[in-house]
Amino acid sequence: MPEPVWWQRGIVYQIYPRSFMDSNGDGIGDLPGIRQRLDYLTWLGVDAIWISPVYPSPMADFGYDISNYVDIHPVFGTLEEFDRLLAEAHQRGLKLILDFVPNHTSDQHPWFLESRSSRTNPRRDWYIWADPRPGGGPPNNWLSDFGGTAWEFDERSGQYYYHAFLREQPDLNWRNPAVCQAMHDVLRFWLRRGVDGFRVDVIWYLIKDDQLRDNPPNPAYSEGEPPHHAVLPLHTADRPEIHAVVAGLRRVIDEFTDRVLIGEIYLPIERLVSYYGADLSGAHLPFNFQLIQTQWNARAIAALIDSYEAALPPGGWPNWVLGNHDKSRIATRIGAAQARAAAMLLLTVRGTPTMYYGDEIGMTDVPIPRHLLQDPFERNVPGIGCGRDPERTPMQWDASPGAGFTTGRPWLPFAPDWQETNVATQAGLSGSILTLCRRLIALRRAEPALAVGSYSPVHSEGDVLAYIREGSGRRFLVALNLASRPAQLTMPAGATARMLLTTYLDREGEIAPSLLPLRPDEGVILDLSQ
Repeated sequence: MPEPVWWQRGIVYQIYPRSFMDSNGDGIGDLPGIRQRLDYLTWLGVDAIWISPVYPSPMADFGYDISNYVDIHPVFGTLEEFDRLLAEAHQRGLKLILDFVPNHTSDQHPWFLESRSSRTNPRRDWYIWADPRPGGGPPNNWLSDFGGTAWEFDERSGQYYYHAFLREQPDLNWRNPAVCQAMHDVLRFWLRRGVDGFRVDVIWYLIKDDQLRDNPPNPAYSEGEPPHHAVLPLHTADRPEIHAVVAGLRRVIDEFTDRVLIGEIYLPIERLVSYYGADLSGAHLPFNFQLIQTQWNARAIAALIDSYEAALPPGGWPNWVLGNHDKSRIATRIGAAQARAAAMLLLTVRGTPTMYYGDEIGMTDVPIPRHLLQDPFERNVPGIGCGRDPERTPMQWDASPGAGFTTGRPWLPFAPDWQETNVATQAGLSGSILTLCRRLIALRRAEPALAVGSYSPVHSEGDVLAYIREGSGRRFLVALNLASRPAQLTMPAGATARMLLTTYLDREGEIAPSLLPLRPDEGVILDLSQ
């Protein structure tokens, strides 16, 4: 095996910049704020930070509607402040990954303003335009992920343009070579500044059917789901042609040394792994969100890990995600006790883990009063829980009035428990989830077997998930009780195992009996290397 590179060995930490640290009292996090907290990130032990979009934007979708790909929005700072953040991150040994949003621009981007100006403008074909269907109305039945039709009529030109999300986010036409070249140049702009890679937003959406055929109805659709689930996105996502586009992005990344390409992909495993590309010419890490989507029980997760490992192409490196800016927080989904077991799973299973800011202190979803709602998804599709504000609330640093996040009024409210659930309080508690996460990260960094070693499942029953990580002459058994009642695991025959770490942060040094008792919600790491 070649020597593992940083994005295989390391831990990625996602920062939602509006909510991480506000340096100027306007209630919105910014780049100088992130820079102020770099020492915390090195103390925690992560290896790379991924920053959600900070480009100029009208903020219709909080930065995912970009009006200039090669600058910084004033609310977050300046290009010079970005350079300083990047330099100081690198000085601390931290990599910096930017969010790249190539599927769509803002409707205020100069490219779209030109495209919209006339049917004959040279940039008309940079976006997806179509005539009304015979008799009038949108060209087909394609639906926006944020509610309603995905087509917006332009009175001036008499055509519709396509938007997979908000009407303020027109989709680029990635079948146009000029678009490809322009977006490749965006990547080069940031790579030359020294960024260490990109997380690519909705990478599986980039190519749409050139015949504009209707999407088929979804026979499994039921009332209460997001409206766009009413059709299957056969012609608007995961098209066969997408892999050539991803390979083109990868070629740009490979022009530079030691960089990474990560793709956001919500697809079943058998489709997800195709984004590694032929001969690994695609994304280095097609994001694996299956732990977010799978039922939280040992048998389902064991089957998931087995099927994922089996589906990986030769040489493909696995990765796992437990939370992000679009999904309910892990402590809300499975409870505070199981969130500790989940942290042990994420940081010991084979593959690159991505952590979401605040999960290391057990932050939960925050109910947002209607008058404080920010998310356009919730405003467009109210009443069915689509809103993403609850998992985007500000980081809770300490028990001061602004939670150490701001001296002003935060853009979203803090959780009711912010005076207890915060970094300063938990850093001083030997039994806190923050202490657990920090110790798990330190153990992973100290033991190559846990970072890049092999994975093999251990037979277990009921709600116990168990596996062995092995490498560099070391073997570790991880056993997780994913239930709130006691359980037990039959240890591998002949094994002498010493307790290294538990989610209760006790029992260290004990020799495990042949029938290992596990307390409710307990995870343990055992050293089998004796």
